[in-house]
Amino acid sequence: MRPGRQTYCGTNTNDFGVIFMADNHSKEIRSMNMSHIRSKNSKPEELVRKYLFSKGFRYRKNVKDLPGKPDIVLPKYKTVIFVNGCFWHRHDCPRFVWPSSNQEYWIPKIQKNAERDKANIQQLQNLGWHVVTIWECQLKPKNINDTFQETLKDIVKGSTLH
Repeated sequence: MRPGRQTYCGTNTNDFGVIFMADNHSKEIRSMNMSHIRSKNSKPEELVRKYLFSKGFRYRKNVKDLPGKPDIVLPKYKTVIFVNGCFWHRHDCPRFVWPSSNQEYWIPKIQKNAERDKANIQQLQNLGWHVVTIWECQLKPKNINDTFQETLKDIVKGSTLH
């Protein structure tokens, strides 16, 4: 262990106090797992889309003409929805932990993702869109009903802004 690092319950911290989790998989298994992660039509996206459809909302998916290609676009309500994974988009929740291996790759990558998200949101707002972000952790069974209720309120709020 390098100077300035501490071990805490099987995790490591760097000189800045950032917590990193040890990887329990081999390089081959990790590579296979990562290759199965989809950027479109993920399970969390499908959950949100099915819910919205069941409530009578009609939407477009992954609109390439808008900044950040929002996962769900509700033109009638001038609202876009991003369904973000906590890891990939650096959500401030217990599900996000910095990887302990290959930090030179992961830290800049995840930071760029978060910076790009902020820039895309700002561009969309400048274009007059109401932006809603739903995090993966909000779609867990104990949170999902509250998340969906808040999302409906946010959609209606977006339509009254314009």
